[in-house]
Amino acid sequence: MKIALVGNQNSGKTTLFNLLTGSNQKIGNWPGVTIERKSGTIRKTNHELVDLPGIYSLSPYTPEEEVSRKFVLEEKPDLIINIVDATSLERSLYLTTQLLELDCTVILALNMVDILDKKGLSIQIEALAQLLDVDIIPISALKKTGIQELITVLSHSHFRSRSKKALFNAEIEQAITKIEKDIPYPHRRFVAVKVLERDPYFKKLITSEIEASIQKIEKKYHSTMEEMIADYRYRYIVSVKKQTIHSKTTEEPITDRLDRIFLHKWLALPIFALIMFLVYYLSVGVVGSFTVDWIGGLFEKLSIWLTAFLEQANASDWSISLVVDGIVAGVGAVLGFIPQLMILFFCISILETSGYMSRIAFFLDRIFKHFGLSGKALIPFIVGSGCSVPGIMATRTIDDNEERRMAVMLTPFVPCSAKLPIIALFSGFFFPRHAGMVSASLYFLAILVILFSAVLMKKFFFKGKRSAFVSELPAYKLPNPRYVFRDVFDHTWEFMKRAGTIILLCSVIIWFMLSFSWRFEYGIDVEKSILASVGNLFSWIFYPMLGELSWGATISAIQGLVAKEQVVSSMAVIAGLASDVEAGNLIFNPFGIFGFFTGASAYAFMVFNLFSAPCFGAIGAMHRELGTMKKTLIALLYQTGLAWLLATLFYWVITGIGVII
Repeated sequence: MKIALVGNQNSGKTTLFNLLTGSNQKIGNWPGVTIERKSGTIRKTNHELVDLPGIYSLSPYTPEEEVSRKFVLEEKPDLIINIVDATSLERSLYLTTQLLELDCTVILALNMVDILDKKGLSIQIEALAQLLDVDIIPISALKKTGIQELITVLSHSHFRSRSKKALFNAEIEQAITKIEKDIPYPHRRFVAVKVLERDPYFKKLITSEIEASIQKIEKKYHSTMEEMIADYRYRYIVSVKKQTIHSKTTEEPITDRLDRIFLHKWLALPIFALIMFLVYYLSVGVVGSFTVDWIGGLFEKLSIWLTAFLEQANASDWSISLVVDGIVAGVGAVLGFIPQLMILFFCISILETSGYMSRIAFFLDRIFKHFGLSGKALIPFIVGSGCSVPGIMATRTIDDNEERRMAVMLTPFVPCSAKLPIIALFSGFFFPRHAGMVSASLYFLAILVILFSAVLMKKFFFKGKRSAFVSELPAYKLPNPRYVFRDVFDHTWEFMKRAGTIILLCSVIIWFMLSFSWRFEYGIDVEKSILASVGNLFSWIFYPMLGELSWGATISAIQGLVAKEQVVSSMAVIAGLASDVEAGNLIFNPFGIFGFFTGASAYAFMVFNLFSAPCFGAIGAMHRELGTMKKTLIALLYQTGLAWLLATLFYWVITGIGVII
């Protein structure tokens, strides 16, 4: 007998597979994909057990789901063991309701029942078996209990005969029954449901009559068929859960009490805004005021010491300048913001591991859907707050192709860690009393720009449907200190590696172009340097947002294409060579040569660097996800064009009304 082991990720599936098969395992790859395939023989039987990839549904949104569904539909297993996490019934039973629509015998291995008991909850297994109309064997894969009982059930091969339950409303059920009659192969109810969901795999079965019927139901209920079917599945699951799981205590769970506050329809958004304001207030305002001067002093002492040391070693003037004005000033300008970044990473990690971020994604889905996005888009936006590259890659979790392309183009708008030095430097220098408020305003401006862009793109470019967002909300928990500090360390180390590689190289290049003329003459006036001549060619582009023709600011902004941190680094190097002030002071006060900046132009410059085309690494990630150079160039032109318009608008509006914070 061929048996398929199916379940969610982290449900104990692999542990159960190892317990059932022991050492009788074969490992390889599924044909055509690089997903690991495991199969083995169940102990004391001749049954073959195939471990399918961990999935949450039988919808073909991921390679894992495609592999699992193809195996179930085409390989025709004799039995499916669905391992279900008893502590997460709502998430686990969603897949179960789909499996029970197949023409295949299914039994449930109910895992982690012991953990449920520790939470003060009890589950009525027989009642659950009656409601689902399926055999259930309680197990604990971790404690190795119930495994022998499961093997015994498999050995006898006597399973409950069941009938397929009607989970949906009368109109959807009627449509399913009508479609079933014309399906010439097995799993008719499962296929009929997928046809209603417009599953691409069964596209050939969607006739004009069926499409008209789908549109009629969608119009009546003002929702997509996919969303309605998912909603009815969850209604059924919630009903089953209420009838089978009971609390041993009358006290309301703390998660429910907190959700009444954090997910309140009027309070959720203000609370989110307050939390994000506090994050930026702590990371930019409070920490910045304590660390910037201190770190600036350290680099000033380092510059003075290196200068004296190299002079004693009879080093040439150009080599001293390279080390002090190029490397130390450039790299030091970026490394000086590490304490602020660590606080930002720490706050974001706390929000993620506590369970709050998954809730704000769930809540914002209701807002995002009015702008052509789903709550799934918040996942790459959150990831992108650390770095745009993994944020762009995280768009793969979005099901709809057009929504995914929108998210790829919009994710770089999120203030990432590389943009924080720009925000921190300008906010701290020009708005010292309100640095936290100014930096937070840019975060909320990014949200508004993302929503505006989503509406614009949905109206004129991407007209596909919005993907459904289904998520189980985890219980609130205290963050694991070890995980949080590891997460902060990993993000900080990645930032430091960029400073030691890309920023170092770019700083040397900037120093060289600033120190030499086109005739390679050293010691010339910076206005006659290679860098100044290149900057002057393009300075007119930035005049509308700065109010001045500045080749230095122009070069610094262009350097942001290499790495956004390089904007601050370039300004420090340029200031160090174009001023008589000691280099150490210029690392955190490079505005001697950039003295034309006002509050308006400083804010406009931050806006431009926030929304303009991202760094080369993010551009490469965009190209991989969008698929063609044409689409990538369109995305870059849109990002940079919008950044220029917004920066110019802010400069003239703030200048016109005379707002200086």
